[in-house]
Amino acid sequence: MDERAKPQAGSDAPSAGSSPVSQGSPVGKGTVGLTLRCFYHTLRISVPTVLDAALFRLRPEDCDARLRDWSETLVRITRTGLTVTGHEHIPKTACIVMSNHQSLSDIPVLFASFPEELRMRMVAKEELFSVPIWGRAMRLAGFIPINRGNRAHAIASLERAQEAMASGTFIWIAPEGTRSHSGALGPLKKGGFILARDSGRPILPIMVSGTRYIVPTRGLKTYLDNPVQIAIRPLIHTAGRSVEEVMADVRRAIDPLPAG
Repeated sequence: MDERAKPQAGSDAPSAGSSPVSQGSPVGKGTVGLTLRCFYHTLRISVPTVLDAALFRLRPEDCDARLRDWSETLVRITRTGLTVTGHEHIPKTACIVMSNHQSLSDIPVLFASFPEELRMRMVAKEELFSVPIWGRAMRLAGFIPINRGNRAHAIASLERAQEAMASGTFIWIAPEGTRSHSGALGPLKKGGFILARDSGRPILPIMVSGTRYIVPTRGLKTYLDNPVQIAIRPLIHTAGRSVEEVMADVRRAIDPLPAG
């Protein structure tokens, strides 16, 4: 059965009800079975990616289509109520995308929220690329591994990200470097901001709210029927500004629980 579907996107125009989703626990039922379905769909796009690469016929367009299929399918089967605002802030030229990081479900939700005609890839922690099949498929699709504990490796990863942007690919970085257990925004790491400074590219900040209730950071269950808000904020320019100043602006833009 084809389970693909378009996400339940909201209006692109901000509204009076555009404050972050606030709730203390998942809305719907959670099951390990739903987690296994999500794993199945991840393998469903990973296996042909690895096989196509082995046969020297893998194209970036194929990876784009599979990522779109996968992300929309996961939004659909989890019955996520996805509202996206701020598409008008996305530039036509590739830039750095930064968001807060609440859950593994951030990944399909962000890909489902981004315009289909634009290519985006993620800088992700190196450990994920060790996962059999999935990790290999991520690397082949153009995702960039980073080892923040190895300075030379981290610099090489950021150089690859700069090359990808030069070829028209948006690069998504979660500057916290790890998922938040509480939903509150954690400390931001400097690597992505140094990339922005050195490349001269602006940063597109995105606030994610509600995904931590789909796939909590602890446990094996995936949960149904949760509302998720993706708020794409105005571009933050980096030219001529200090890393610390830009970090402060991004923090304000992506914080799902702003002061006051």
